[in-house]
Amino acid sequence: MKFEEQESIEDSTNEVILEPEVVETGESEETKPMLDYNNIKSSQDIEVPPLLIDQVIGHEESIETIKKAAKQRRNVLLIGDPGVGKSMLAKGMAQILPHETLQDILVYPNIEDNNHPLVRSVPAGEGKKIVRATKGSAKGHEERKTIITMFAIGGILVIGFMYGRLLESIIAAALILLISIQIKPKSNNMSPKLLVNNEESRFAPFMDATGAHAGALLGDVRHDPYQSGGLGTPAHERVEAGMIHKANKGVLYIDEIGTMSMKTQQELLSAMQEKQYAITGQSENSSGAMVRSQAVPCDFVLVASGNLQVLEGMHIAMRSRIRGYGYEVFMKDYMDDTTENREKLVQFVAQEVKNDGRIPHFAPDALDEIIMEAKRRSGKQDALTLRLRDLGGLVRSAGDVAIEKGAEIVTAEHVVEAKRFARTLEQQIADRSIMQRKDYSMVSAEGGRIGLVNGLAVIGDRSGIVSPIAAEAAPTQSKSGGQIIATGKLGEIAQESVQNVSALIKKYTNKDISNYDIHVQFIQTYDGVEGDSASVSIATAVISAIEEIPIDQTVALTGSLNVRGDVMPIGGATAKIEAAAEAGMKKVLIPKSNLKDVMIEKKYEDMIEIIPTETLSDVLENILISGSSKDKLIEKMKNIGSKVAEKVPQTSINNPTTN
Repeated sequence: MKFEEQESIEDSTNEVILEPEVVETGESEETKPMLDYNNIKSSQDIEVPPLLIDQVIGHEESIETIKKAAKQRRNVLLIGDPGVGKSMLAKGMAQILPHETLQDILVYPNIEDNNHPLVRSVPAGEGKKIVRATKGSAKGHEERKTIITMFAIGGILVIGFMYGRLLESIIAAALILLISIQIKPKSNNMSPKLLVNNEESRFAPFMDATGAHAGALLGDVRHDPYQSGGLGTPAHERVEAGMIHKANKGVLYIDEIGTMSMKTQQELLSAMQEKQYAITGQSENSSGAMVRSQAVPCDFVLVASGNLQVLEGMHIAMRSRIRGYGYEVFMKDYMDDTTENREKLVQFVAQEVKNDGRIPHFAPDALDEIIMEAKRRSGKQDALTLRLRDLGGLVRSAGDVAIEKGAEIVTAEHVVEAKRFARTLEQQIADRSIMQRKDYSMVSAEGGRIGLVNGLAVIGDRSGIVSPIAAEAAPTQSKSGGQIIATGKLGEIAQESVQNVSALIKKYTNKDISNYDIHVQFIQTYDGVEGDSASVSIATAVISAIEEIPIDQTVALTGSLNVRGDVMPIGGATAKIEAAAEAGMKKVLIPKSNLKDVMIEKKYEDMIEIIPTETLSDVLENILISGSSKDKLIEKMKNIGSKVAEKVPQTSINNPTTN
């Protein structure tokens, strides 16, 4: 593969990066590993921290905030993309909360008002002893009652047999048995119920209440269909603790809190403020609605999380309380590609292997492959992804491949093979769609065509595709000429980028486009088009159509244009380049600022030449087929560009001033 401005090198993980990482060894060069592993033979030799908070990767600022919040028992709102470690931070916070005496919660019957059970807090571990002692006394009463009943029934049956009145004695025995069942010892009815048990808790409680309904979150009272005749269950026995009560002295974690109903959020806010919350039946049609316990302690720390959109559904008072009495934390989705952070990724692999418990450890070359995949998934060469839940899926998939092949350790080959199995559902759908399009593709990788350009797009997470764009300049037939008409299910941003192209056409062609109706078609865009990364392609196709200069069909391109003709960076550069190579293109034009983001796989190295561009002039110079018309156009465009540069005072660039 060739670069116009800098050479590429081969990495040991079958990827291409733009930063040289080679070690000279006499006449030859060998690829430098991602890390100096020293005596580490596999991920088994890497120490895994015992506390969860120390296992969180790449969120140093967030961890510092969590530690402050834990020390002072502050509420926290974590905002970030899925899979970056929000729930892990919440669990880690529970482990480092200041030590407090945990409590067991008991609920007792209320003799004066059966529908208002009493609540008592005792030190952790004492609750079970109290219940055991009370039920032991009740069990003794029950055993004595059973013995007396059996003697009475036996005596009646013997007397009936002796006097020949067996039927009457059987009826009498049945009545005695029924009466015995109905009579319950007072001590049994007075036995408390253990509502919250913290006997075996080593750390502060952690309760994940994500998606919990009101009853599970706030507590509930079970319905009793037998409320008369002595068959009913006492009210205190039907009381069930909610997650807010089980999280007492610990952490209550709620992901996507904005999806919770406003009423439930309001009740949760009341529990946070009062640090206690009475339990009542959540259904108005249930007998439990008549029962309301005394206030039950719920002194928890709330850790709420979600993405930015979740804030729209969040109760304004809830967020205000967190912001006023706690912390709001925005979590990154990538970290800088440094030696220290690469070491953290290796630690992450060791953690995943240990936590899974069913896959082999990773060899150094497999660890290198994981690091490179983290670079690719970040979308930038100088960064590593922090969407580690998805990356953990690749780790486990690679381990499964190694087990299937009977290997005792995971190698780089296993990781590369596992990439095919660790794709998301969206990625699989996107790949299938791309394969179907190729069967009916209109992409031509040879010759020259006027007004037809091979644009590039990304479908799904990381699947690139060549998307042809055609332009035709037709003489206007009405007074409202000069329109740019685009088809292909364009989104709002894509429509705006089409309109912005008209300014560049006027500037660089020096033609009155009011004499033309310019038609732009995004070919085979069944799912629609959104974004402005096709604006370079649109401008190229339109200028080719107006000037009647053919476009080299062996070249694909991508990039965003501003109204001054500068090529701006885009997303998905690597996927787009690989798609161009797969389609048989010989060259691909990308924004120069995206060069640092390119990490294509080894098999594409010699298949395609990557050319960085900075201006629309650069693009046209590299994609239009040579001829006198092209030379005149390029010269005219460069002259226009130099005149614009002369008009901009150097002092305004180098020494900007503010008013």
